[in-house]
Amino acid sequence: MMTLYDYLPSQNAYKVRLLLSHLQRPHTTKIVNIFSGEGQQREFLAKNPSGSVPVLELEDGRILTESNAILFYLAFGTGYLPADPWNQAQVMRWMFFEEDFIQNGIASLRHWTMTGKLARRSREMIDAKSSASVKTLTILERWLHGRSFLTDAGYTIADISVFAYTSRAHEAGIPLEEFPAVAAWVSRVRSTPHFLETVYPYSIDPDSGTELP
Repeated sequence: MMTLYDYLPSQNAYKVRLLLSHLQRPHTTKIVNIFSGEGQQREFLAKNPSGSVPVLELEDGRILTESNAILFYLAFGTGYLPADPWNQAQVMRWMFFEEDFIQNGIASLRHWTMTGKLARRSREMIDAKSSASVKTLTILERWLHGRSFLTDAGYTIADISVFAYTSRAHEAGIPLEEFPAVAAWVSRVRSTPHFLETVYPYSIDPDSGTELP
C-alpha cells in the first residue's frame, strides 16, 4: 500500500488527501511535524531534499514529491485528468497558476495569519501578499464567471489544486463574498462525490508558531 507523508494543517497535503478521497484509494499516512524539525531529519531528507510535505511513497519504494506532481500521477487514467493533450494542457495551465500566484499570495498570507507570524513580517511584505492575493482572486473571478469549473473538461485536478488554498482565503483575511463567481465555484467543488470536508487548523500543532527550520 502506498504511504502519504503528511502534515495535517498543510493545504498542499490536503490536495492529495482530497484526490485520494475522490478516488477512494487506500493508503497509509505518516505524519511529519515539520515545525519541530522532523522534515530536516536525514531519513526524511533522503525522501525529499526540501524537507516539505506531501511526499508519496509507492508500494515499490519509489518516491514522488510536490503536491501538483502527486496529483498528476494519481489522476492519470482517471476522470480527474483528461486524456487529450489540449485539455490536459489546460489542466496544467491552472496548476502552474496555482504555484505562481496562489502559493505566493493567499497561501503565505494565510500561514502568517493563522500561526501568529504577521507581527514578525514587515508592513511592506504583508501589503505585497495581500495585493497578490486580491489580484489572484480577481483573475479567478473573471475566469469563473459563467463557467462551472476551471477547464472545459469538468472537475479535474486543476480545480483540486486551486481550491485547496483559494477556499481558505477568509483565513488570510480576504472574504470570498467579494468574489461571487469564486465563491459559487467553491460550493460546486464541495458538492462533488466523496469530497473531503475536514481541514485541520495550525492550532493543533503547538510548534506551528515557530519559523520553519
